[in-house]
Amino acid sequence: TGLLGTLQGNPQQFVPLVGALWREMDTGGFSVVLRETLPRFNGKLFKTPDVIPLDRDQIGLLLDAGKANWTQVEPAIFGTLLERALTPGERHALGAHYTPRAYVERLVLPTIIEPLREEWRNIQAAALLLANEGKLDAARAEVDAFHHRLCQIRVLDPACGSANFLYVTLEHMKRLEGEVLDQMHTFGAGQQRLEAEGLTVDPHQFLGLELNPRAAAIAELVLWIGYLQWHFRTNGSGLPPQPILKDFKNIECRDAVLAWDRIEAALDENGQSISRWDGVTMKAHPVTGEPVPDDTARVPQQRLINPRRAEWPQADYIVGNPPFIGAASLRAALGDGYVEALRKTWQDVPESADLVMFWWHHAAQLVAQGEVKRFGLITTNSLKQTFNRRVVEAALNAPAPKPVIPAKAGIQDGLSASTAALDSGVRRNDGGLHLAFAIPDHPWVDSADGAAVRIAMTVGAAGASEEGRLLSVTDEREGNGEGIEVTLQEQVGLLHADLRIGANVAAAKALKANTDLSNRGFCLFGA
Repeated sequence: TGLLGTLQGNPQQFVPLVGALWREMDTGGFSVVLRETLPRFNGKLFKTPDVIPLDRDQIGLLLDAGKANWTQVEPAIFGTLLERALTPGERHALGAHYTPRAYVERLVLPTIIEPLREEWRNIQAAALLLANEGKLDAARAEVDAFHHRLCQIRVLDPACGSANFLYVTLEHMKRLEGEVLDQMHTFGAGQQRLEAEGLTVDPHQFLGLELNPRAAAIAELVLWIGYLQWHFRTNGSGLPPQPILKDFKNIECRDAVLAWDRIEAALDENGQSISRWDGVTMKAHPVTGEPVPDDTARVPQQRLINPRRAEWPQADYIVGNPPFIGAASLRAALGDGYVEALRKTWQDVPESADLVMFWWHHAAQLVAQGEVKRFGLITTNSLKQTFNRRVVEAALNAPAPKPVIPAKAGIQDGLSASTAALDSGVRRNDGGLHLAFAIPDHPWVDSADGAAVRIAMTVGAAGASEEGRLLSVTDEREGNGEGIEVTLQEQVGLLHADLRIGANVAAAKALKANTDLSNRGFCLFGA
């Protein structure tokens, strides 16, 4: 901020001096620019100090931003900034939408935080019981072991955007960690030692996949801002251990559902490039004057060589808001080559399913196989309708995987293997999947263009045929901030694929007695 104040009257010095400062921040040590010793920041943020020339007014805007109290700035604002920086065409192609914080918490809490808090309550009760019996070392060990697990939990958002879901999860996990450390303090353990040893909830636990390189870069920044804010709120002005920023490579800029070796131009039988309408450019219809696609605005079609399912980083929980692109719009938004590769690679996802269901299907598989504890995803509310519901039905009705026992193992060996699997803790799973939480029809507003969308929130957890919580919206009203405020009514019971509790109407079969007898009558077709 001090440097910016001197540069406002000398904007020509902005590029060389700021570039020099960033290089000094990367390595740490004495700064010639600021004439004082700097801590080592490191992290890839300062590795390539490409400085954009700014004029006097623009430097003034930076100066205003620098004077703000950044311990109080809400990192989630970057989601809104990013979405509004994308053109409508980019937003549609990426399915990019900013999710208001209240909606993020509504999904993050049942997916990740509530199960962790339930585990913490049990650990805390056991530790207090031990402490009351005078077994202080054993009580400390219980709390210490839980803290170690908390600092190793991995959360993945496979369509992370600017990391709002990851940031909110980080904040809630830091809050839980604070309670754990307070309990450890009452048992005589010190917090500073743990942070100095690197044993703390930090950004390396929060993993993201994001196709847009700008969003991926912002996501990493948002996580570090959130982490540093929490550090300074709880530790005062003391700096965290150096380097202050670390390049954990936890946000990957790549496709979340497909991987491929290379992309080639699609050619016809004559070797000519195949093209399609660019999906954006419109022209006025010569008769009606209505906007219609402009056939002359074309982009070349592409072909993906050796397409395959994209691998997701190993995680304990999956949460996020994957892109909203309907099945009918896939080819216009993503191109024939991509869609054909998608259909060929994911043959177990029906062709009538929306793009978001590829994320839902993969997350459900990982939970059912015991690789992930829970997943929570936002989809459009068409999740409970026939075409998308097929994916949910297949996941809920899939047979539980059989335990793998060595071929020559005896009964006792098999029992030992089963016991070991149960004792593994994080990966324990009796097979199958159930819906632990659902909001079937929730309002949501696209902050960039104000478009009203209806969404569904679902949380899948391990174990078949277990009860879940169904929250229904009973009242909607304009909120003070972003989003629409709602009143929710809760039911508990077995959640079916149509996100209802009670009779499983969605599983009803056609009456064979009516075959060739009944008819649905006349149906309208077209406009």
